[in-house]
Amino acid sequence: MSKIPFQSVVSSEEELRNLFGDCNHVVKHKTIHRLDHHCKDFISKSPLLFMATSDASGACDVSPRGDAAGFVHVIEESCLVIPERPGNRRFDSLRNILSNPRVGIVFVIPGLKETLRINGSAVLVRDEEILDRLSVQGKRPWLGIAVSVEECYMHCAKAFMRSQAWDPDSWIPSEQMPNPSKIIADHVNQAHVTEESVARGMQNSYTNRLY
Repeated sequence: MSKIPFQSVVSSEEELRNLFGDCNHVVKHKTIHRLDHHCKDFISKSPLLFMATSDASGACDVSPRGDAAGFVHVIEESCLVIPERPGNRRFDSLRNILSNPRVGIVFVIPGLKETLRINGSAVLVRDEEILDRLSVQGKRPWLGIAVSVEECYMHCAKAFMRSQAWDPDSWIPSEQMPNPSKIIADHVNQAHVTEESVARGMQNSYTNRLY
């Protein structure tokens, strides 16, 4: 880690607690260790999740997964499976799981400010019966990310309230949005990779390789 340009850094949990105190009784005891009917219902209504992984050295990654609501398959109270659909073949999350199985997941329901957090351990599975259940438009996912659930709890709404993420009036006008194709082309920084060629490739992927 490069030298950071800060003079006052919190360096221990004791210091953190001395500054801000302990969590309240409800927060301290809200964690459960299985997928109860509330968690299953939440997952069935969520079309989007964010999954955090890290490799054996601790290098981190966070990646979204999304599909029609209920795209994550709950097998039992202790296990769920996330479909791994066609992507860019970097396999950041998958390589991390092979190196370090620990994962953290945030399930999101559009319009709902609270989220569901699940922590556990993951493996990559290719069981035909499972992949068949996860099929969309007659196409199986490449594989499944099976998560053994260890912690489940609701996360409060403050981040979505502060960000106004669900309020269309707070959204940036389309003409002011960042241009992903230009950003990628500039980051690749090779003469034959242009904003236009990246845009064509992205559109082709979105149109023909979504599943």
